Amino acid sequence: MEDGDKAAAGLGTLRAVLAILQWWGFNVTVIIMNKWIFQKLDFKFPLTVSCVHFICSSIGAYVAIHVLKAKPLIEVEPEDRWKRIFPMSFVFCINIVLGNVSLRYIPVSFMQTIKSFTPATTVILQWLVWSKHFEWRIWASLVPIVGGILLTSVTELSFNIFGFCAAMIGCLATSTKTILAESLLHGYKFDSINTVYYMAPFATMTLALPAMLLEGGGVINWFYTHNSVVPALIIILGSGVLAFCLNFSIFYVIHSTTAVTFNVAGNLKVAVAVLVSWLIFRNPISAMNAIGCGITLVGCTFYGYVRHLISQQQAAAPGNLPRNQMEMLPLVDDKQEKL
Repeated sequence: MEDGDKAAAGLGTLRAVLAILQWWGFNVTVIIMNKWIFQKLDFKFPLTVSCVHFICSSIGAYVAIHVLKAKPLIEVEPEDRWKRIFPMSFVFCINIVLGNVSLRYIPVSFMQTIKSFTPATTVILQWLVWSKHFEWRIWASLVPIVGGILLTSVTELSFNIFGFCAAMIGCLATSTKTILAESLLHGYKFDSINTVYYMAPFATMTLALPAMLLEGGGVINWFYTHNSVVPALIIILGSGVLAFCLNFSIFYVIHSTTAVTFNVAGNLKVAVAVLVSWLIFRNPISAMNAIGCGITLVGCTFYGYVRHLISQQQAAAPGNLPRNQMEMLPLVDDKQEKL
């Protein structure tokens, strides 16, 4: 019996490691491919790239649910699709677009570090807008995140104000999406595949017209002037397919790891993305910049650990906590499904 338990535990550990590695692989590959598209292919159209991603994700989610039967379809009332799903999709669209816009102007290392600011923007938004109150440990855990971001921004050798602002507003969009999910999607237990199934078509519809109006002429001109159009198109479409695969991999890793492991792996993933991007694009990184990035990632890990401790305390003795103490935890799941 003990041998069977050990074998099961070993198999579970192996499954978790493989899940994390494939999640890292898809995530880093999508980021690097997007940067390659903007920098090496000279396809400087983030709205169009985002639209391609949404189209591929829409098709991929449909195939995963209706053809492969990977997940059962969660039925949503038609009225709820417009009242609940569409606002979420709009914020989701803004989040993805701003991420791609920032990639066009700033290095992957800097963009990924700024994205790590999301826990702080989530807490601050809930405090300012929704009047949520948090325990001092939550606020203390944000100090290294904010300090690391400030140090990284001040010492960034390839700083671009437009890319920086796009990444920061993207953090706000991510936080807004997370917070809205708690109220708008109340009663629906979405996994990452069903989330993409409902949100990606709305996001495509939202972005298609602005992409054609703002970038259509430039895309047509790129087709006529670029030397190797077919290989470039394969890379662009490939990035869209991998973007959907990334969401599928998130579903797998969430169900294969604990909340703490997911948090630590998520922050290590940022470090891997920074390292790989530097090896490929060789963007200059100063020592102080690297230290700032490290401080930010350590702060994110500490923040996740504090949240996990508080959630365990609330689960252990919910009746013993004062009403104002019950709202100390930010409105994010221990295993947030990062789209």
